[in-house]
Amino acid sequence: MWGGSIRFETPMLWAIGFIFLFTVGGVTGVVLANAGVDMALHNTLLRPSPTSITCCRSAPCSRCSRFYYWIGKMSGRQYNETFGKWHFWTRSSASTDFFPMHFLGLAGMPRRIASIPTPSAGWNMVASIGAFISYGSSLFFVFVVFHTLLKGRKAESNPWATARRRSNGSSLAAPFHTYEELPIIK
Repeated sequence: MWGGSIRFETPMLWAIGFIFLFTVGGVTGVVLANAGVDMALHNTLLRPSPTSITCCRSAPCSRCSRFYYWIGKMSGRQYNETFGKWHFWTRSSASTDFFPMHFLGLAGMPRRIASIPTPSAGWNMVASIGAFISYGSSLFFVFVVFHTLLKGRKAESNPWATARRRSNGSSLAAPFHTYEELPIIK
C-alpha cells in the first residue's frame, strides 16, 4: 500500500482493519510475554483479550476482504458498495466486545466467574453491547451475500480496473474474463 494508489473501497477497508486488529492483538500479547506481568495478570481478563482480538476479530476481516474482492469474479454479480461499507463499519464498531477486557484485566477482574463485581459492570455492559452489534453485523452480512447473489448488478470483466505490465515495463490492461466470457486460446 505504501507506494500505491489506494482507493478506500470495501475490500481495502477490510484489509486495513485486519492489519490494525492483528497489530493491536499482537502488541497486547507481547506485553504478557514479560514473566512478571504475566504472573500478575495471568488469571485476569487481560489474558484472553489479545487472542480474542487476533482470532475473533482480525481473521474475519481477512475473510470479508477476500469475499468482497472476489465475489464479482466468482458469481458474476457485484455487491452493493454502500452495503459493504455499512457491514464494515458495524463490524468495526463491534470490536468494543473485546477491547474492554483490557481495562477489566488491568483492574484485576478475574476470568471464569459467575457474578460480575459492581465496579466492572460498566465495561461489561460495553462488551455486551459490542457483542450484540457483532451479531447484528453478522446477520447483515448474510443479507449482503443473498442480495449480491440475487439482485446484484452484473460484474464487469475487470471490476477493479487493474493493469498488467508487459515484459518491457509498459502498462497493459489485463484481459480479465468472467466465466461467461472464457477466452479462446489459439
